[in-house]
Amino acid sequence: MKRVAEKGVPEEMTGKDKIVFGNIHQIYDWHKEFFLGELEKCLQDHDKLAELFIKHERRLHMYVIYCQNKPRSEFIVAEYDTFFEEVQQEVNSRMSISDYLIKPIQRITKYQLLLKDFLKYSSKAGLDCQEIEKAVDLMFLVPKRCNDMMNLGRLQGYEGKLTAQGKLLQQDTFFVTEQDSGVLSRSKERRVFLFEQIVIFSELLRKGSSTPGYQFKKSIKVSFLSMDEHIESDPCKFVLACRGSSERLTLQAANIDIKQEWVRSIRELLDMQSNFLTALQNPQEYQKKESGSSHSLSRQASGSSRSSSSHPSTPLKPTSSSSNSSPAHKPSKPQEEDLDEAECNGLSSVMVTQDYNAVKEDEICVVVGEKVQILATNQQNMCLVYRPANSQSPAAEGWVPGHVLSSTR
Repeated sequence: MKRVAEKGVPEEMTGKDKIVFGNIHQIYDWHKEFFLGELEKCLQDHDKLAELFIKHERRLHMYVIYCQNKPRSEFIVAEYDTFFEEVQQEVNSRMSISDYLIKPIQRITKYQLLLKDFLKYSSKAGLDCQEIEKAVDLMFLVPKRCNDMMNLGRLQGYEGKLTAQGKLLQQDTFFVTEQDSGVLSRSKERRVFLFEQIVIFSELLRKGSSTPGYQFKKSIKVSFLSMDEHIESDPCKFVLACRGSSERLTLQAANIDIKQEWVRSIRELLDMQSNFLTALQNPQEYQKKESGSSHSLSRQASGSSRSSSSHPSTPLKPTSSSSNSSPAHKPSKPQEEDLDEAECNGLSSVMVTQDYNAVKEDEICVVVGEKVQILATNQQNMCLVYRPANSQSPAAEGWVPGHVLSSTR
């Protein structure tokens, strides 16, 4: 990176060098200034090791962002291979830039292997391994998310902000049949991505390639989603539909296990959405009903407790009463970018009680005294909020911790 800066990039490559390296500086700085030192402390106190990974799960999300950028980085490196070969020779390196750029991905994968060894020997020593097991599970999920996001980074044609759609919960290839106003389409192979906020359907490009690409076709917001789990003709099929539209999409999975996993994930999302709306409309009744439950959304929304659930977070956006929404659409500018203040008036209004500075790409900064609307909540006590424009800043949508918000009447 230093040599590239000294040498200067070709004029037509200006700005693209930042895409090549992604957020590698963020990864490097955090490890140098914090994480390495904390790991070294574990040499004297090994009990701190599992806690270290568990405590900083959200910080490790920077690897996911790096992996999401990786396909774009690979494209630019290939486009300007002559330039990068010159740099390699000038720094007298045996390794190419591609060899270096894969290092963060290798590292996030290796943490899991190292922790597994640590678990194995701790177990043999008769130590309590509950926390270590949690750390191993966590460091299995982070690389999986990285792999998912590298795959997602090859999605073309989606104009919305993927980081605003919550976690990627599932992705699989289905044969999809579309039915609209009684007209049945031919079954087509589609790569389908299930996020906490949206379902995206895409067409597979470069089939058989080691680096497949995907072309965006359509999406359905989870807040408008409905599902029919059972199709009598085929146990591997289920139907997704969009409320307010006559279109029905029949998905045929490769096997019954994939179908059941998707149905379970979608059912959880829809149940969470229903419960969240109930909590907003009648919080006291809901809190009474869910008293003692670790999944109480009313507690999550008020920021009074943090869930210890190991399930993926499932934020959901309440259905807007706006008649102008058209959540299932052909390729065009997605409407999740088009929220305005009027559309949010029916949502839960809350006051910001503490300043918060964003630490992740999909978060926003808020200050004491601002009013925001809750669009969604999750089991990590994070809230997706919409902040209307004011004299100091434009409108914004993003995640903030629940504890910095307080319900208003």
